[in-house]
Amino acid sequence: MKPIPDYLLQLQGKSVDQIETPALVVDLDAMDRNVQRMADFVRKHRVLWRPHAKLHKSAEIAQLLEQAGACGHCVQKLSEAEVLASLGVSNLFISNEIIAPTKLRRVAQLAHLLDSRGGRLALAVDSEVGVQLLARAMRDVSNNPIIDVFVEIDVGQGRCGVPPGEAVVALAHAIVENPELRFAGLHAYHGKAQHFRGIEDRHQAIAQVIEEVVHTRDLVIESGLQVHLITGSGTGTLIHEAASGVYGEVQAGSFLFMDADYAQNERDPAQPAFEQALFVKSQVISRDDKHAICDAGHKTHAIDSGLPKVHALDATTPPLRFANGGDEHGILHPETTDGELPQLGDTVWLIPGHCDPTVNLHDHLIGVRGGLDGGLVERIISVDTRGALR
Repeated sequence: MKPIPDYLLQLQGKSVDQIETPALVVDLDAMDRNVQRMADFVRKHRVLWRPHAKLHKSAEIAQLLEQAGACGHCVQKLSEAEVLASLGVSNLFISNEIIAPTKLRRVAQLAHLLDSRGGRLALAVDSEVGVQLLARAMRDVSNNPIIDVFVEIDVGQGRCGVPPGEAVVALAHAIVENPELRFAGLHAYHGKAQHFRGIEDRHQAIAQVIEEVVHTRDLVIESGLQVHLITGSGTGTLIHEAASGVYGEVQAGSFLFMDADYAQNERDPAQPAFEQALFVKSQVISRDDKHAICDAGHKTHAIDSGLPKVHALDATTPPLRFANGGDEHGILHPETTDGELPQLGDTVWLIPGHCDPTVNLHDHLIGVRGGLDGGLVERIISVDTRGALR
């Protein structure tokens, strides 16, 4: 766990006004409501829930989600899994491919460690080369089948994965031919569909995914193998996979914090109403008649999904537009020609464009209870896997 500086520890119990800027702040009340809504949703649809830890990157939050009913956690990098395992998280799925023999040896060692604790490690594969290299690494550490292996299907992301159909069958048989490995099922995630703006567009995209997954699953079963689990889904399309009767596990993670990009989606009333819970607190440090400058630039928020939105605490807050000011600054303009600008020293709350990489820019999250206006700092949360890229 990353050490927490004294100046952050001393914030606990103090007003949100005392948080120095720029800082990444979590509205704990909104986060808790998001967790409860997700827990109720997956219970209603009788699916497992394996949220993506690449969002929050925190063992503390991972354990909170387990207490709410999560069966485990997804990560994208081996080093993320290693850090979380060292902090007590025991059921992890690396939903990504690993090919390097040195890394696969670490995978095997981690699988053995988690198994000794009563936990489990899983890995995605999309090539026979990857299967054979993983089996070899497992033999070097232990010949017990203590790692779950999912075949990843490319269902529209256009990234990793094999095409639906016979290619999946061949890869599944390659897994079961190695006694060191356990064929656990299919991993089918359409990341692009999470951000299709229209309800019907998302529905049509996942309907096609489900058709391809069912066809592939049936081919695998006809070949003589069991498909124990189909896993995937994200915050944007959650309702479709959960209600399909095909997916047994959902991986949504962004629901916890949300961001400005997800806020642009037309909300499906069948999905839970997740709230924005992640904010960058910034301060106006300069102004003239045309614009104001805040102290939160690109080093505080990711811009791959667009610039942050300025959050209005209430209806009296003048609407502002955030513009690119570089690494350390944001430029604030009135949304209307006769709009007002904030004054020097005023606090401006920003909603990041993309939550996951924004969290990765910070060592700690500041958890506030009682709202952004007048709330108190309840706890400091370590971003444990920040920089875990390998």
